[in-house]
Amino acid sequence: MVSDTNAIAALIGSRICHDLISPIGAVSNGIELLELSGAAASPELALVVDSVAHANARIRFFRLAFGVASPDQDTGAEEVNSILHDLHADERTVIDAFPPGHYPRREVRAVLLALLCAEQAVPYGGRITMTLSDEGWLVRATADRMNSDPELWDLLNGTQGTALPAPAHVQFLILPAAAWDARLDCSANLTDEAAEVRLRRA
Repeated sequence: MVSDTNAIAALIGSRICHDLISPIGAVSNGIELLELSGAAASPELALVVDSVAHANARIRFFRLAFGVASPDQDTGAEEVNSILHDLHADERTVIDAFPPGHYPRREVRAVLLALLCAEQAVPYGGRITMTLSDEGWLVRATADRMNSDPELWDLLNGTQGTALPAPAHVQFLILPAAAWDARLDCSANLTDEAAEVRLRRA
């Protein structure tokens, strides 16, 4: 059963994202006003524009992956793909499109947490796919150079770790509970060629 700790963590995630999105939006609006007023384009302004867009996309991603997801909420692939495009437009890792359709918010949260786990396995760049079948979801990362921590991936198979993971790897700790919350069975497989997370529908 999901503990109250996981619910509290989701509430904290939602609160942080809610409080950050307003000032980020204000900066974005300010930049638009500067551009409309005829401010000269410059490398410095372009850097600010790119940074604000990336920060906004990251907050939107974190809201879906770490925030509260009610049972009656749905999320569409269009929203997810928009976030992923803004977040990974200039990165070496290619992330294939999220399957078209609308899905329960809790299910999307689990898939995005699995995506974060998959990214950990391809730090030098690679490809990540998210596919859906009758059995459920498969998130798969491949690359010429894989580099992953087996102890982290063991957490996805129910193995209890000896210590808490680093903050950058908290998704490995949260995903099993998020999958249970979405009525999905979480398992993982790690090889020299690929890292896979399966989220089977109960």
